[in-house]
Amino acid sequence: MPDLRVGDQLLTVAPATNLLDALLSADIRVPYSCRAGSCHTCMVHCVSGELADAKPDALDAQRRQQGWRLACQCQVQGDVQIELFNPLNDARPATVHSCDWLSSRVLRLRLTPARPFSYEPGQHLLLWINQQIARPYSLASLPDEDPWLEFHIDCPEQGAFTSLARQLQPGDSVALGELRGGALHYDPDWQAKPLWLLASGTGLAPLSGVLREALRQNHQAEIRLLHLASAGQHYLAESLKTLANAHPQLHVSCVTAAELPAALAGLRLVSRQTQALLCGHPEQVESFARRLYLAGVPRNQVFTDLFVPHAR
Repeated sequence: MPDLRVGDQLLTVAPATNLLDALLSADIRVPYSCRAGSCHTCMVHCVSGELADAKPDALDAQRRQQGWRLACQCQVQGDVQIELFNPLNDARPATVHSCDWLSSRVLRLRLTPARPFSYEPGQHLLLWINQQIARPYSLASLPDEDPWLEFHIDCPEQGAFTSLARQLQPGDSVALGELRGGALHYDPDWQAKPLWLLASGTGLAPLSGVLREALRQNHQAEIRLLHLASAGQHYLAESLKTLANAHPQLHVSCVTAAELPAALAGLRLVSRQTQALLCGHPEQVESFARRLYLAGVPRNQVFTDLFVPHAR
């Protein structure tokens, strides 16, 4: 039976046991979210021994060489020693600049990192509120224009992370983990190509950043933005309306689930060069993608980012 050492604790586990399950079964508090190797919340440092990794490409080469692994994707095959990710040492410190409500459940959180760093509109970061609780959230800010990092957090009252997020105040300390993503982006070569942005819920956050980047780069072709949300939750409706009034190539639709079929049916392809970016809940993104396929948008011109439901 393999020995699994975690700090001062020594566990004996059955061969081929999932590492995340082994840690949780031993009441070791390791954060986790998607269990699919996407969010990187459960990253651990492998000090000695080897783990059978189902997704070796989920982390970049530098991280892997340093010994980092995703607990949800690893099996314990032999003796191994690991250390948990420590946001005090392994993450970037930041402070809360401001927090306000964009709707009854969407919290806008603006953070000031202790040190500037590079990112692209549409990427996402792991946010740590304390040493045990972290979640991935997309950036809604622009690196060259905004002095802060902005996040739009779907924030129900009950939830391990969201309950704490509701209590944040300016000046509070948080930590920033892995910077990931890149599927949602703006390519300068797209300036003369129609751009469709389809979001559900707070999937609008990264797409609003991509939209602002497209306008900043003087995108010339038509831009269509569709935001699916329940009544009262189209939290950027006014600012998007202001942008549309200032940029005649931009057309914005804010729809509810009942209005979605008609809105999707109204998407008519005017150019095979159309680029489409989709973000939100997997089921809703799938419905967007099906409509784009029927409309004739080539698959290699459709970019998606799924907000996988996680344990709150």
